[in-house]
Amino acid sequence: MPSQNSELQHEPFSPERIRATWSGIASVEDAAQAFGMSRSKGYDPVRRGEFFRRVLLIGPAARVVTASLLRVLESGEPEYNGAVSTSTNPS
Repeated sequence: MPSQNSELQHEPFSPERIRATWSGIASVEDAAQAFGMSRSKGYDPVRRGEFFRRVLLIGPAARVVTASLLRVLESGEPEYNGAVSTSTNPS
């Protein structure tokens, strides 16, 4: 029977591993990888304000709320944050 540590090492983006090792916020790159997306595929919806997890804009950086990411991973349901938009051009 594999130990819990070896299971966590083999599944770097499992909810259990994320709970054990990530802080309250994560980079967009890490969040995208947790869903099998590339870095650029993760940032595209952030720029459009359509990322399906809660995103915080902290200065020039965007960070994903880890609890939101976990809810989406576990339920499969998107959690949109319609208030976020990184666009500086008025429409």
